[in-house]
Amino acid sequence: MPDKKKQPRGDIAVNRRAWHDYFIDERLEAGLVLTGTEVKSLRAGKVNLRDGFVRVEGSAAWLENVHISPYAQGNISNHEPLRPRKLLLHRGEIASLIGKVKQRGYTLIPLRVYFARNRAKVEVGLARGKRQYDKRQAMAERDGKRDADRALRSPNRGGE
Repeated sequence: MPDKKKQPRGDIAVNRRAWHDYFIDERLEAGLVLTGTEVKSLRAGKVNLRDGFVRVEGSAAWLENVHISPYAQGNISNHEPLRPRKLLLHRGEIASLIGKVKQRGYTLIPLRVYFARNRAKVEVGLARGKRQYDKRQAMAERDGKRDADRALRSPNRGGE
């Protein structure tokens, strides 16, 4: 039986901060236009999405401020870490995003980067910013749920 090459499963990078700072209303998948050394850096997991955002300009969408580290074994044609990268979306998707971004308080942020069938993909979220009291409320709900789960799992659950 021939050995199959193991495919890297799962996400390369996840923007966990986005879920804390924003309400994610809608998500969509977009392809990335990358150079060769960027792909190699992605496969090594050298990407940071924390400060990234998506800018829609004309009929194109651009991924801005996402840091992909230079490839260690790259040569003189190594890539610039913070360069804008074009997103591959259908024309209808871009038109829809333009309409939604022009609404009050919406922004486009990258949620995760992953490989799907050897193609680099980014999941983009249509997000509304959270206020400070929203963050406190979400933390209180998480703590309450954690305490309830802990109480249900404990061996001596009350006065039995």
